[in-house]
Amino acid sequence: MTVNHTHDPAARSWVESANLQGCDFPIQNLPFGRFRTSGSREDFRIGVAIGDQVLDLKAAGLVDTDDMNALMAASVQDRLALRIALSEGLRQGSHNQAAWAKCLQPQAVVEMAVPCRIQDYTDFYTGIHHATTVGKLFRPDQPLMPNYKWVPIGYHGRASSIGVSGQRFKRPQGQTKAPDAQAPSFGPSKKLDYELELGFLIGQGNALGEPIAIADAEQHLFGVTLLNDWSARDLQAWEYQPLGPFLSKNFATTLSPWIVTMEALAPFRAKFERPAGDPQPLPYLDAPANRESGALNITLEVWLQTSKMREAAEPAVRLTHGNTQQAAYWTAAQLVTHHTINGCNLQTGDLLGSGTLSGPEPDEAGSLLELTLGGKHPISLPNGERRTFLEDGDTLTLRGYCERQGVVRIGLGEVSGTILGS
Repeated sequence: MTVNHTHDPAARSWVESANLQGCDFPIQNLPFGRFRTSGSREDFRIGVAIGDQVLDLKAAGLVDTDDMNALMAASVQDRLALRIALSEGLRQGSHNQAAWAKCLQPQAVVEMAVPCRIQDYTDFYTGIHHATTVGKLFRPDQPLMPNYKWVPIGYHGRASSIGVSGQRFKRPQGQTKAPDAQAPSFGPSKKLDYELELGFLIGQGNALGEPIAIADAEQHLFGVTLLNDWSARDLQAWEYQPLGPFLSKNFATTLSPWIVTMEALAPFRAKFERPAGDPQPLPYLDAPANRESGALNITLEVWLQTSKMREAAEPAVRLTHGNTQQAAYWTAAQLVTHHTINGCNLQTGDLLGSGTLSGPEPDEAGSLLELTLGGKHPISLPNGERRTFLEDGDTLTLRGYCERQGVVRIGLGEVSGTILGS
């Protein structure tokens, strides 16, 4: 996953919208997704985002399948060859321009699907600032459990309720229990929240009983997407002991439609360093390459538009702004290795959530639970509305991008979801 000529900052595309300043999808990015013409009953096809267009890979003769998982299961060498072919064919002056121009569709007129077939979903808890802040709310004397800095904590989520950006879902219902109540009550969640996460998607899997070594883990990662792991905090508080989240999480999880590949992220790798005094990872979770460039430098933002704002044609307001490099205590490679160290077999398309990625400052919080300190300090919006947790009609949007001096900015797009009434 090294920098090569596909990352050349001087490269320009014959798709003019890809050359605009601040574009999420310049020629240096080339993320994958599944699309079809809006309103049609066509099969979903594999596409690559370039500017405000999407290139149909099969129509362009670049793949012979509509199965994204088949593409993801290809070798790293084959994936790199495809990236090079895309980069060269989309560059200004390419002899492919006339033929490939016929294979483009504006993103504004296509329908996107969940980017691949996801059979299993594991959500981790890598955000140490999130874990610490939430821990203080419930365990002031011991915010972090003793195992947190030694083992990547995770739980198995529900794949069937994963949706693509634009997902609309009903407010979940379930049991809650007030601190002074004798018995729990049943009804809609009153503390609905978002969680700002990254999703790591597996390319090639591993055989049952054959763990993936930390030195090889990157080869099994296909790419990254934005992920919102919606959470019903009141349901969660009542149910999570002793086995962890259940109905508080499995009602909806929303993904961006685009997978930004590990190859595209090569210029935005960073050192993985533990704070002074913290324990170093056990040997099976440690490797020179992981220390040198295991972390990702991705800027993340959270935006909220209420139904009242929408009716008044007012734009969404940004709630928080942070960076993954400060937020994540474990790298993606460490998650892959730990997941398989007991012999568990990952499969192509499996989704690993990072857990909520919050920074050390209040305006870098990755959830309303942190931003409002459990609802004790409501936030005020520019139109005078206040929020402790999400209300019906709210649309929550996550955005992500990578930028560094001397390198072209690339984006992860965005993922949005809207809460309906119960």
